[in-house]
Amino acid sequence: MKRHWLAWPYIIWMIIFIVVPMILVVFYSVTEQTGEGYQLTFRHFHRFVDPIYINVLIRSVVLALVSTIICLLLGYPMAAILAGREFSRKKIMYMLIVLPMWMNFLLRTYAWMTLLERNGVVNTILSFLNLPSLDILYTNKAVVLGMVYNFLPFMILPIYSVLSKIDQSVIEAAQDLGGNGIVVFRRVIFPLSLPGVVSGITMVFMPAVTTFVISRLLGGGQFTLIGNLIEQQFLSSGDWGFGSALSVIMMILILLSMGVMSRYEQDKGGGALW
Repeated sequence: MKRHWLAWPYIIWMIIFIVVPMILVVFYSVTEQTGEGYQLTFRHFHRFVDPIYINVLIRSVVLALVSTIICLLLGYPMAAILAGREFSRKKIMYMLIVLPMWMNFLLRTYAWMTLLERNGVVNTILSFLNLPSLDILYTNKAVVLGMVYNFLPFMILPIYSVLSKIDQSVIEAAQDLGGNGIVVFRRVIFPLSLPGVVSGITMVFMPAVTTFVISRLLGGGQFTLIGNLIEQQFLSSGDWGFGSALSVIMMILILLSMGVMSRYEQDKGGGALW
């Protein structure tokens, strides 16, 4: 541990690929190029106040929140099942959760387009069962479904990691003190699992609020999220200043949300029966 020189390759890597790009993004967000060079300006941030862009941000945050809540409702029970001692097929279930992550993110999203299209696998099965077909492709529902599918493992794994480390004697003590299953979960298990819940929420919300591939493919370009807007500024419009300003705003919002979640984790950590 005293050989600090071993850390230098990682430090150099982070400086080149994290610190320097962030400095460039901040620089472009507060400057504009003129005939005399770069001039300090806050015009790009002022432009964001336009109701059109505010609505894009609100839509992005709402869809990300909905996806995060659904991932939490689905991921926590699955993590609890995996952490249970009586569950004998943990490795198989764990592999089924991790295996899709080995596939390319873009390919997974394209697969959902094939499944949800009018003559896709889902509607073919529903037609065979004489059930009404689903027409959710290129809608908000398809975007949320894509987010939940792609980011659900990031909710399950942190919660499972925390639940599997809870000392069983604590749960047994709570039961000996008269707590039933609901009380033990509400006052002992869930408070002790909050670090995993906070990590899962952060790991799902951050990529969900900035995604652009899912909204572009499953949303069909019917609406724009903040990630699509940033992509357009850099690749289509060539307005690097406004795109950088949007990126800085999103970084600030994400840092604020992480600060709030970490503060909540410190305040609400632990558990008690009273």
